[in-house]
Amino acid sequence: MSLSLARLLALAFSLLATTLLAAPVSKPKVMLLTGQSSKYHDWVKSYPLVKSYLEQTGLFSVDVVISPGNGTDMSGFRPDFARYAAVVMIYEGDEWPAATKSAFVDYMKNGGGLVSIHDTDNAFPYWKEWNEMIGVGGWGMKADGSIGARDLSSGPMIRWRDGQIVLDATTPGGATHPTRHDFIVTTCAPEHPIMRGLPAAWLHANDEIYSRLRGPAKNVTVLATAFPDKAKFPTATGEHEPMLMAIAYGKGRVFHTTLGHVGPKDLAPFAPLTCTGFIVTVQRGTEWAATGKVTQPVPADFPTDTKTSLRTP
Repeated sequence: MSLSLARLLALAFSLLATTLLAAPVSKPKVMLLTGQSSKYHDWVKSYPLVKSYLEQTGLFSVDVVISPGNGTDMSGFRPDFARYAAVVMIYEGDEWPAATKSAFVDYMKNGGGLVSIHDTDNAFPYWKEWNEMIGVGGWGMKADGSIGARDLSSGPMIRWRDGQIVLDATTPGGATHPTRHDFIVTTCAPEHPIMRGLPAAWLHANDEIYSRLRGPAKNVTVLATAFPDKAKFPTATGEHEPMLMAIAYGKGRVFHTTLGHVGPKDLAPFAPLTCTGFIVTVQRGTEWAATGKVTQPVPADFPTDTKTSLRTP
């Protein structure tokens, strides 16, 4: 081989390597699905913040999918779930068409990812597969428009006692929560990828402790709990209620967070949504749902067990 040819080949390989290194890395696509809330919540206020949190990681390409409005024709609502590594939902509204439900079940069984945020677990109280995906759910809307569709017949409550899950299938009553306040979130599964490196306990800002959620409660890992104290709130459960959960559904992964309340009358900044603990667990939970792993470090501003931490948008 002549020297000039060797130099040309070396230059060609160098250019190829440079091109490959410069090629953009494809990011997992995440669908942020929203568009409906009950009168107690406000998706319009919450989803822009969640979208910004996901994009801040630099890990995801985020598409927002907005459903038709409450009480309108849902027959044409058919998102293409298969294009996405995970679906992040802020949705508490009308039933989806049967074909859309079937497509979502197939998506999850075949390895899709789901992130259920706060009031999303109130949706679809009569959809069997959905209830299995989220593990346990909240109030739910009845056919007459009143709340309380989930009751004793919906399945047990998850209790966290002596370091393990206890299923309570006999205590009556539906979902509830005490008045919003700062409360301690306690890690229950420190080795799970979502929780690894997080403090054993941290102070979450001015949110609702969702309590007495009911459902099939299958294949649930309780990641973190909070304690609604009866001494401070007489109607509280006095149980360590699950706040963060990971659920296996078929080949799919579900991250269920009950944190993140914002209502129609709430004014910015919204403490439950701007709490660094909420932000980071949603970011990490989405990465895990999409990929099965978490690569994000724990930030220095994560809350401690004595001090909340808020990020101004």
